Amino acid sequence: MKSLTVYLGRSPATARVLPFVVFVLLTACQGLFGEAGRYWFYVAKTVLGGVLVCAMVPIVSELRVNLSLAAVLVGFAVFGIWIGTENSWTTQPGLWAKLGLTTPSPAPPKLWNPHLYFGQDSVLAWIVILTRIFGSTIVVPPLEEVFYRSFLYRYLSKTDFLTVPLGRLVPGPFVLTALLFGFTHREWLAGILCGMAYQGLVIWKNRLGDAIAAHAITNLLLGLWVVLRGQWQFW
Repeated sequence: MKSLTVYLGRSPATARVLPFVVFVLLTACQGLFGEAGRYWFYVAKTVLGGVLVCAMVPIVSELRVNLSLAAVLVGFAVFGIWIGTENSWTTQPGLWAKLGLTTPSPAPPKLWNPHLYFGQDSVLAWIVILTRIFGSTIVVPPLEEVFYRSFLYRYLSKTDFLTVPLGRLVPGPFVLTALLFGFTHREWLAGILCGMAYQGLVIWKNRLGDAIAAHAITNLLLGLWVVLRGQWQFW
């Protein structure tokens, strides 16, 4: 862990970008090794992502969680947006098909549902499900918020990004960061609105911790919604 922290500490950009890039690359690998890979790669990237977050804490000063009332309200609001904007054109496959850029698939997309692969209510299914809820709540928010809100937003404002206060509103980077955040998610519209909400929270509070907390609340609520309501399309 210490050596990883030293390596990440080589530059402020490395500390904020490399963990996110590693996480994204592991995400891309989930579909390359058969059906089992979709689930076990998620478990692997959650474990590695957790290690990376722990290594980031001593060197990324803004990586602190602030569970404020604003964070709670934004977290719940974004959850509402995420499930409330579901439509045939608010997902990337639906959008590209409506724009005529792709041909609609005759078969519905294969859902990320461990019960279907490991067996309904099997121990392995619940291990993977709980790992995903844990990963999306504890690991994903700090990785994504540090990359998008601390690094990318400020870097688009000025290459010497550490000189840009977290609380400064710069319209161009605000919109571009939200767009990039949105289109890295299947639910692109909800993702864009989500990115704007979290970025606005960072600017309002002039700190990153409230956005990390809000992101964690959103993802926890979404995970519970998926499992309790069987809404696996959100995963």
